[in-house]
Amino acid sequence: VQLQASGGGLVQAGGSLRLSCAASGFNPRYYAIGWFRQAPGKEREGVICISTGRIDTYYADSVNDRFTIFRDNAKNTSYLQMNSLKPEDTADYYCATAWTNTCPANGRRKSDWRYWGQGTQVTVSS
Repeated sequence: VQLQASGGGLVQAGGSLRLSCAASGFNPRYYAIGWFRQAPGKEREGVICISTGRIDTYYADSVNDRFTIFRDNAKNTSYLQMNSLKPEDTADYYCATAWTNTCPANGRRKSDWRYWGQGTQVTVSS
């Protein structure tokens, strides 16, 4: 079982990136998928989640209207589209699958998430 996050990199403020989270060894279409981030010196925080019914739950108010999440079940992959990036978005970004098909109410409880991918680094320069 593996979740492979990719797509991170260095981008200027105002730019865009699309992160991918590819699953292998299991079928993620039955589970909600979330994205998280951890900035240097800070705790990991939930960013956004998508249920199997494609209902989005935003965990971080700061990304509303800038980040979107979608999933391609045929490819066992979810995506985090990040627009209008800001330096404060700089962090390692992680994806995870929940234990359920709906998104947990908040992104703070690590026990709500079954599988975790490794991080992909996003750096936004000013």
